[in-house]
Amino acid sequence: MSQLQLNVKYLREDAREPVYGSDYAAGMDVFSAVDESIPPRTRKLIGTGISVSWKGCDAEHYYLRVAPRSGLAAKSSVDVSAGVVDYDYRGEVFVLLVNNHNENTFEVKKGDKIAQLIMEKINRPIIGIVTEHTETKRGSGGFGSTDVPKIPSP
Repeated sequence: MSQLQLNVKYLREDAREPVYGSDYAAGMDVFSAVDESIPPRTRKLIGTGISVSWKGCDAEHYYLRVAPRSGLAAKSSVDVSAGVVDYDYRGEVFVLLVNNHNENTFEVKKGDKIAQLIMEKINRPIIGIVTEHTETKRGSGGFGSTDVPKIPSP
């Protein structure tokens, strides 16, 4: 079995390749390729200046998850919203940053670490249509049903 290889294409002169922060880091840090201001309680797509592809054994069974950096969230109340890079996507990798702060504008500078890319294996099941599901003890109990007495309805 061959190891996956991530190929990085620079789309801007000042783009940087993703880097692992430590020998055993799960994710690769990615960097902003732009200067941006994100006002309180808003979000912006931030370009990384790179596109990616990968190859290796079963490469099409993997995707990159765009994940938050814990330090960014802890220090500045900035989070990364959902992001996925599919195997067949070849455009620029963007990061959707959300400024959850109530008062301060968040300044993103070129070269700032803004997210991490985590490569994860996927299993794409076939879809079957049924009229009934098998019964389980849990049934349709959702959000908190296994440990919270009752979540109020909206």
